[in-house]
Amino acid sequence: MVKKEEGCSLRERLARLPAVDELLHEAARRGLLPGFPKTLVGEQLRARLAAVKEEIVRLGVETEVVFEPEKFWAAVESGLKEQMAWRLKPVVNATGVVIHTNLGRSRLSPAAIAQVAAVAAGYSNLEYDLENGYRSIRYANVEELLCRLSGAEAAVVVNNNAGAVLLALSALAAGREVVVSRGELVEIGGAFRIPEIVVQGGAMLCEVGATNRTHLADYEKAITEDTALLLKVHTSNYRISGFTNSPATRELVALGRARGIPVIEDLGSGNLIDLAACGLPGEPTVTEVIGSGVDLATFSGDKLLGGPQSGIVVGRRELVEKLKKHPLNRALRIDKMTLAALEATLKEFLDPRSALREIPTLRMLTRKPEELKKRARNLRRRLLRAGGNDPRLVMRVIPEASRAGGGALPMVELPTWVLQLRIEGQSVACLEKRLRSRRRPVIVRIVNDWLVFDPRTLESEDDAEIAAACRELLEL
Repeated sequence: MVKKEEGCSLRERLARLPAVDELLHEAARRGLLPGFPKTLVGEQLRARLAAVKEEIVRLGVETEVVFEPEKFWAAVESGLKEQMAWRLKPVVNATGVVIHTNLGRSRLSPAAIAQVAAVAAGYSNLEYDLENGYRSIRYANVEELLCRLSGAEAAVVVNNNAGAVLLALSALAAGREVVVSRGELVEIGGAFRIPEIVVQGGAMLCEVGATNRTHLADYEKAITEDTALLLKVHTSNYRISGFTNSPATRELVALGRARGIPVIEDLGSGNLIDLAACGLPGEPTVTEVIGSGVDLATFSGDKLLGGPQSGIVVGRRELVEKLKKHPLNRALRIDKMTLAALEATLKEFLDPRSALREIPTLRMLTRKPEELKKRARNLRRRLLRAGGNDPRLVMRVIPEASRAGGGALPMVELPTWVLQLRIEGQSVACLEKRLRSRRRPVIVRIVNDWLVFDPRTLESEDDAEIAAACRELLEL
């Protein structure tokens, strides 16, 4: 933005620089106003002008510095574009991790996307009973669906599963004890720890059993007049194997009934259909858990359900009503767009075949290896064409394993076929960085010095973006 020339004093050189008001007029002439907000334009002008002044002072009195307008304005425009670029943006997920927490977890179905757009575009009956013309409760629109799909008497929805557990503990166990197995005192992503949630809910934690083995008798011995709940927790993204024991849900329910103590099961990812029938290791369905007699079950809406971020509580009406009336429920409530997406997603489950076909998370989880091998080979051919058969481009299709992610189906490897890629003469780490630095980032894995593209998490429309990215990588 500046260049050196022999000349006058430092003060005179600084005085020759244009004033901010002059620059604002020039910005308007160049079309930066109203193309960008005036406040941001002013901030950029002051910042760039300050940089020029610093450069003049740095070079000192020995050399004159001449203001270079075109370089200055190019820097201003570049800075404005960077400021106005979307921070939250769509990415291509080529990692093979289906429920990728860092990438927004589940993709919504077309029906859910359409319903969100329709509801967000104007007013809605969020808390208005159209039949009777008076105020209603916002989750009434999905409660009936949740009860039908789970077999529960009542339901309530909050902003995530951690919130659902916190609400249940606050409403039902504040000031009293909650009995939990030591093997279930888990920490999952975001430092969500069961012991801390229990304390935050105003309850006292009563740990029973050992890390690897807890027996029904351990729960029974721990029960006192201060016991409010028996809590069973899905261990999410890890498993203890070998010399282990944990009471079945039905056993805990029988104990709870005999002692008059409610049983809550935190299912974590939740599941509304039998995934074992699709060749996936069995996760208990919400219907099965409710059928076992638990008083409340909590689970996420954006994991195996394949919907928006939400925390769902289903169970006995008497207990759900206490949750609905608790002050924390308002603080944790979901918005109209979440409700729109959740309703559309739940309706897909009224026909399990439709759910497997239309909900992206379920469709990706149940893709067959032979389909994925064909997709990987097709992607390889497309990238060869995009790269003009550049000899630097090296690719191979090999068998690999995908992951469900998001704490769902822990330790389960999903057989897949991946496309591995590298470009001779270029660092794989640099290539990966360039892919995620694009206007539409492409997120991949690096394995043994190869870029890995897993078609399990790719849709057909992603191939064109990957081909464009490949061309860009070869343009060095």
